[in-house]
Amino acid sequence: MVNERLSPQLVMHLENFDKLPMMDLPEKYSTRSAKEGDEQAWVDIINDSFGYSANRSFDSLKREACFSYDRVFFVLYNGIPVGTATSWYRQEWPDDTGYLHMVGVKQDHSGKHLGAYVSLEALAHMKARGFKSCVLQTDDFRIPAIKTYLRLGFQPKFTHENHLERWDHIKEKIKI
Repeated sequence: MVNERLSPQLVMHLENFDKLPMMDLPEKYSTRSAKEGDEQAWVDIINDSFGYSANRSFDSLKREACFSYDRVFFVLYNGIPVGTATSWYRQEWPDDTGYLHMVGVKQDHSGKHLGAYVSLEALAHMKARGFKSCVLQTDDFRIPAIKTYLRLGFQPKFTHENHLERWDHIKEKIKI
């Protein structure tokens, strides 16, 4: 299966926020944080970009202790949300380490580096809140996302014995 989810997910680490790239959004695009009433837009983006039903995912996001609307970011096209990323944290990581969560862009807006841009918004939020570094988890088959994370400065973090071989396969695939 091409999109087989291997376990555990791959982990990537951004050591600090000092060398994040500067990017300009394409014309007609803007960003903002989420607000009450954006739930369905978020679900639509995640469903489209991840290819599964996320209908309960936003509800579970809202139940987390660290949830607030200002942690969820959107990139908009003519005012309509088309991409998202979340500034998060998880207890399994050090207290000064943020967690980049649920990054997705609608397929008809892919190829414009919008995932990178909305991720930068979430990373800026982490930095402003005093986080020193960031981690994320991803799947082997999410090659465009992995390329984006590498461009942002994330590096593989080997947290399981099968990660080295899996990363070697990915590096071969993307020619790095």
